[in-house]
Amino acid sequence: MTAGTTDTRSGTGAEPPSDDDLITAWGLVHEAVNALQPTLLGGVTPDGRDMAGPWFEVLIRLQRTPGHRLPMSRLAREVSLSTGGFTKLADRLEREGYLERASCDSDRRVVYATLTDAGLAFIGEVRVKHVERLREHVLGPLGADGVRQLAALARTLRDSACH
Repeated sequence: MTAGTTDTRSGTGAEPPSDDDLITAWGLVHEAVNALQPTLLGGVTPDGRDMAGPWFEVLIRLQRTPGHRLPMSRLAREVSLSTGGFTKLADRLEREGYLERASCDSDRRVVYATLTDAGLAFIGEVRVKHVERLREHVLGPLGADGVRQLAALARTLRDSACH
C-alpha cells in the first residue's frame, strides 16, 4: 500500500497489519481457544466428566438441527474429522446410546446420524453447563457487542475458507 491510499478492507487510511501483527493475531486466536476449551467443557457431563471436543461438537450440532439428524459426511466435515475418524466416533456415540444411524430413502450412499432420546437428554444437560461457562468466560470479558463481533468475524473467516 502506498502513502495516501486507503485500506479497502477497513475503510480507513490506516496501514495494513505487518506480517508479525498477522502472525500474532492468529496465534492469539489459537491460544484463546486452546486456553478456554478445557474450561468450557471440563466436568460438564451429568456425572461430572469432561466432554471431549468432537463428542460435544457432534451432539450439539445434532441437537440444534431440526429433526436432530444430519448426513454423517457433513458432520465429519463440520467437526474436522476424516470419514474414518468420524465413523469411529459415531461407533462410540452409538454404543453409548446417544446416536443412531439411518439410511437415506432416496440415496443409498447417504447415511444420517440421528440423536436418540438419550442423546438429546444428555446433550441438553451438558448444554446448560456449557452455556453457563460461555456466559462467564466469553460473554463476561467480551460483552454482548464483543460476542456479536466475534461471531461475525469468525463467520467471515469460515466462509472465506470455504471458497
